Amino acid sequence: MDILLQSLTLAGVLLVLLALGVWVGVALIATGLVIIAVFTSSPADAVFPTTMWSDSASWTLTALPLFIWMGEILYRTRLAEDLFNGLSPWLGRLPGGLVHVNVLACGVFAAVSGSSAATTATIGRISLPELKARNYDERISIGSLGGSGTLGLLIPPSIVMIVYGVAAQVSINRLFIAGILPGLLLMVLFSTYIAIASSLDRTANPMVEAELGLAEKLRRMRLLIPVIGLIVAVVGSIYAGIATATEAAAVGVAGSLAIAAIGRSLTWESFSAALLGATRTSAMIGFLILGAAFLTAAMSFSGLPRGLAGIISESGLSANGLIAVLTVFFIVLGFFLDGISIVVLTTSVIMPAIAAVGIDPIWFGIYLIIVVEMAQITPPLGFNLFVIQGLTGRGIFEITRMVIPFFLLLLLAVVLLTLFPGLATWLVVQTR
Repeated sequence: MDILLQSLTLAGVLLVLLALGVWVGVALIATGLVIIAVFTSSPADAVFPTTMWSDSASWTLTALPLFIWMGEILYRTRLAEDLFNGLSPWLGRLPGGLVHVNVLACGVFAAVSGSSAATTATIGRISLPELKARNYDERISIGSLGGSGTLGLLIPPSIVMIVYGVAAQVSINRLFIAGILPGLLLMVLFSTYIAIASSLDRTANPMVEAELGLAEKLRRMRLLIPVIGLIVAVVGSIYAGIATATEAAAVGVAGSLAIAAIGRSLTWESFSAALLGATRTSAMIGFLILGAAFLTAAMSFSGLPRGLAGIISESGLSANGLIAVLTVFFIVLGFFLDGISIVVLTTSVIMPAIAAVGIDPIWFGIYLIIVVEMAQITPPLGFNLFVIQGLTGRGIFEITRMVIPFFLLLLLAVVLLTLFPGLATWLVVQTR
């Protein structure tokens, strides 16, 4: 009964505060204060500063603002345009044509930005006008952009992976490595759907691109050299074990500044805008992490996580049963919260239950990020939907109808990941 009362109190206070429009970080801290005051004898004035300091003085956490800054710098370069021009000659004659560029360009840009919204906005600014000019069906053009933009959360380096790694206290390097195969799987699923849908509906692929000679294709491929070099420097250094996530992030910032300088898009205005944008985003995410850390500490003092884990263990739910229940839970949360908020709100409560049924925390992190990707394309608070609305002027629910097939493909990826857990763990095992 005490566990039930604590759970209802936590959920009730948090939901009321969020419904009132209180900042998520403030709502988390306020809920933690209520839990400590009502269910423990611990002094909140001692727990709060201790928790804030211990969870902010983290070397691992320094990777977060660096990767965000890297993405902000690249957001202001010609990188996306070069990606489109470099990839389009190789994809134009496939079923679905240049729509595949959305998938590949988002996948490549995700590997250097770490942000879903930045990936969607940057690639969308280039690809949507080009596809519209060639009379491609906007349903598949916009839908594929919304779905592919979510790759920014999964393909390393990922900001959400860093947040989960800090919250769950698991290796961020291993999370980055674990995200590679699932990220490639999603790209294959998206491109396969585009090819099949375009083959069934010829109006979706209205024109066949002119065949370019091999020399011209190779010449355009040179446009991909900067981004490929940056991916090798950032992700390759982590995979090879010669750099930590934080060190790789510093390399990424230096590389992105070099790309911007060589492309003549590095000005004082773009530099200061990138720095200010990274500062705002980092402060927002940091506030969320600290609020979640305090709520986690409050729950630990009250014994709530341990009690919930015990209840789940005694319920007889198998690992797959728990994943099925959590998938529905996360999809519902995705209607109301952004991905980072979902991760920081739920990780501390769920991890004891995950441990109780023997689920690998690295695998669970990849599963959680794929489910969180769904939140990026579900109304009313899907960030990717807002980004696409700003690019196209279309209504949120009209865009939602266009991305539904890609939402279902994300759900299929969850099923495949559950059936074949090695998709997330095989590379991690190989690099130990």
